[in-house]
Amino acid sequence: MNPFIVCEHVDFGYEDQDAVIDLSLEINPGDYLCIVGANGSGKSTLIKGFLGLLKPTAGRLTVSEELRRGGIGYLPQQTAAQKDFPATVYEVVISGTLNRRRNRPFYSHTEKNMANKSMERLGITGLKKRCYRELSGGQQQRVLIARALCATKQMLILDEPITGLDPSAIQDFYSLIRELNQKDQMTIVMVSHDVRNIVSQANKILHMQQRALFYGRAADYAGSLAGRKFMLTVHGAGKTE
Repeated sequence: MNPFIVCEHVDFGYEDQDAVIDLSLEINPGDYLCIVGANGSGKSTLIKGFLGLLKPTAGRLTVSEELRRGGIGYLPQQTAAQKDFPATVYEVVISGTLNRRRNRPFYSHTEKNMANKSMERLGITGLKKRCYRELSGGQQQRVLIARALCATKQMLILDEPITGLDPSAIQDFYSLIRELNQKDQMTIVMVSHDVRNIVSQANKILHMQQRALFYGRAADYAGSLAGRKFMLTVHGAGKTE
């Protein structure tokens, strides 16, 4: 099966400043890739490149036709305003089908069915009529994932998804994402500072500092120079996110 995304010596940036330099990698169907690195290391810029919001300033980015057709589900890091969004769970979830609806004024039966199935898959059917802003952080994340599943069945990109979650909700989240990856064969790309957990969750790690300090199997990351230094820095400073 062909890779979904291939970067060949790619640079991404803004105006005259490149935030990602000379990056080469492949994201294959079924991968679970976690992207780590310090603030300002190019992680968010790279995600924008994957989403097609930025074009490479150098090198070559190839996105498979299969992924172009199927689309990418994206969960950005939530702001306080987004967490306080005054809509029902159903309204949030079904909004994931907007690209399919195009200019039609109403959702189709197919789109409504997709929303209901996504809520059922995420175990939130009982929250259907609840207001999104009244939910716990863990419940909100499930709603957003259900929304993303209405947009794609192939790839989810998640940006710092555990920020603000309590320890129990974090473990529930990881369990859910692992199930989507292993059972549903969903390709996962996640930006995270939670190094200790992601090493046991993902199958690939990309450590960014504009360039790739490490790209390879998660099992090899903890023993790498970049992995040892980063884990010491993050956890030595008392960070737990």
